[in-house]
Amino acid sequence: MSDLIDDPNMMPEATSEPLRRAIGDRYLTYALSTIMHRALPDARDGLKPVHRRILYAMRELRLASTGGFRKSAKISGDVMGNYHPHGDAAIYDAMARLAQDFAVRYPLVDGQGNFGNIDGDNPAASRYTEARMTPFAEALLDGLAEDAVDYRDNYDGTLREPVVLPAAFPNLLANGSSGIAVGMATNIPPHNIAELIDACIHLIKTPDARDDTLLNYIPGPDFPTGGVIVEPPESIAQAYRTGRGAFRLRCKWEVEDMGRGQWQIVVTEIPYQVQKSKLIERIAELIQTRKIPVLADVRDESTDDVRLILEPRSKNVDPEVLMGLMYRNSDLELRFSLNMNVLVDGVTPRVCSLKEVLRAFLDFRQEVLLRRSQHRMEKIDHRLEVLEGLIVAFLNLDRVIDIIRYDEEPKPALMREDWGRTFTRATSEADYVPPAPTDEEGLSDVQAEAILNMRLRSLRRLEEMELKRERDALMEERAGLEDLLDDVSLQWAAVADQLREVKKTFGKDHPIGARRTQFAEAGKIEDVPLEAMIDREPITVVCSQMGWIRALTGHIDLGRELKFKDGDAPRFMFHAETTDRILVFGSNGRFYTLSAANLPGGRGMGEPLRLMVDLPNEAGIVDLLIHKPGRKLLVASSAGDGFVVPEDEIVAQTRSGKQVLNLREPARAQVCRPVTGDHVACVGENRKVLVFALDELPELTRGKGVRLQKYKDGGLSDATTFTLSEGLSWLDPAGRTRTETDLTEWRAKRASSGRMAPRGFPRDNRFT
Repeated sequence: MSDLIDDPNMMPEATSEPLRRAIGDRYLTYALSTIMHRALPDARDGLKPVHRRILYAMRELRLASTGGFRKSAKISGDVMGNYHPHGDAAIYDAMARLAQDFAVRYPLVDGQGNFGNIDGDNPAASRYTEARMTPFAEALLDGLAEDAVDYRDNYDGTLREPVVLPAAFPNLLANGSSGIAVGMATNIPPHNIAELIDACIHLIKTPDARDDTLLNYIPGPDFPTGGVIVEPPESIAQAYRTGRGAFRLRCKWEVEDMGRGQWQIVVTEIPYQVQKSKLIERIAELIQTRKIPVLADVRDESTDDVRLILEPRSKNVDPEVLMGLMYRNSDLELRFSLNMNVLVDGVTPRVCSLKEVLRAFLDFRQEVLLRRSQHRMEKIDHRLEVLEGLIVAFLNLDRVIDIIRYDEEPKPALMREDWGRTFTRATSEADYVPPAPTDEEGLSDVQAEAILNMRLRSLRRLEEMELKRERDALMEERAGLEDLLDDVSLQWAAVADQLREVKKTFGKDHPIGARRTQFAEAGKIEDVPLEAMIDREPITVVCSQMGWIRALTGHIDLGRELKFKDGDAPRFMFHAETTDRILVFGSNGRFYTLSAANLPGGRGMGEPLRLMVDLPNEAGIVDLLIHKPGRKLLVASSAGDGFVVPEDEIVAQTRSGKQVLNLREPARAQVCRPVTGDHVACVGENRKVLVFALDELPELTRGKGVRLQKYKDGGLSDATTFTLSEGLSWLDPAGRTRTETDLTEWRAKRASSGRMAPRGFPRDNRFT
């Protein structure tokens, strides 16, 4: 090698071209290779090259559907070595998918061993599994021996492989296809063979049929895993008309009565290409995070058939409501996209409509019919030539025996002989007269060879009669083929007859021929209030100073002593119901929402509230209260800024909560009080109290607010609302309620400094 490098005459000639052109040309070559030889299926047989080569290699190995199995490693090895110079793992994966009845509507490979399952488990290694073809694969290959399609050299020129398979049924739509090329992709769902053939026959009878008319025969996809399509018919028609669209596919389920009013939902069919194990993991996560409070448990009781159990938390839950939530939050409903981007005539990628795809298949079937008919005529002509020679031999049997017995070169002698004259049988070699050249036409090379290869047992009268009957039958068949090749209407009638035979074989009477996917109206999935999904029961919410929260069953005495962790003490304790939503106001100005039904039970110490919502460690809990629709809250910061916010606007739908009070360091949220009167009272850290009218505060959904009280130093301690005519109340140091009705001294405009608190005002500067 070093000698070649040192020799300047052996170095490749250097070329110079712009980098942009060099990269563009090479990338275009790669893109075309990916599109034509890897990612997009052929519209004629619906196969990609790897699948076509797998089936052809299995045919060469004589792995018929009624024969024995061979190791998958042998099959993938032959495919790789003879036709497909890529990794054997990729070839085996492609072959394994063709054997999976949950992935392919009409499996083309009959697998023996572990070829994976609907849970998403991988197939066993190729050395452990065996395979052979199915009748569907044999239907795709039928006609290869009759010159039905063109052949080409394999990758190294040592063998020949078919460019496309004859395909007795529209496999592109029957089994679907998916792939990603360079700059384009394809995704075609599987369909029912019987419906496809009915549409093809209609298209033969009515070539100018519209796409919408074809939907009378093909209502939609037919997935191997069943399910229910809930896409509107108008949307389905538009998708098939344009070649692009999507189908909403749901699981199939039923309600199973458990007795005594109890019930459970049984899912018997899941959407196509959904891995059952991952689906169950997702549902379990929904239960754990309490995103679907009405769902208590999920169980997998599947054997050969799918059987998923969804157990409701309460028998009062509406099954339709529960399934509506499951559709929205899990893969029990999905959208399967349609993108019929295929190779037309194996060369041009194009997004085709339903009619265009069926038309391409039918035109191909007509071409296959013509080629097979022409091939059959050639075979008939050859056989007729042989039969004519054999009949001549029977009519002149003695002369033929003499030539074969006495002539040194019997074949040329048979071809030179004038078979129109009368012969006398030779009794010895001396009496034998060799044939002389004649102007009359003798036997052809093919006829002479056939006579020489004829067995002695054929020299009986019955054989001569059978040859004449065979000749007459072949002549009649040839006349029929000539008529077929000359008449287009006869050709389409023959194509239709062939399709009917396929339908008879693989239609509704076949074990997997019946339609699996059903159709239904989707119905509107409405937002269901929490109260409608949860049993209404009394509870007592308890939250400690360290933020551990729990819910005790029933309304207990709020003065009752409870156990807390060492160093912890009670802070919030109030009566609620399981249907309530709990609002948490953090010192970071955010509101968080909890479902009372999801709070941990009261047998232990509870759980940290910070684990239930995304409350930062540096933020504290300002207030904890029950959400009451229509109510308004007064929120304020330690800097003395605040406003009124409608409570309906602060309910958060996510763990991260909703920012309501905007803060600037070092201020923090300080006050959250329900609005109950017509005036506001606030007290600062300087113990000055200010009272002003509530209508001086704006009503916002988010913001910094306006100044409540003016401070030279310090900030806001507390604020509340009250009715001026009823007076302002607080607890004095002795724990007695004191009410001040004459507040003239402390009344002023908002943002004033206020006056010192009245005698007996609490030392902690809090109104309650």
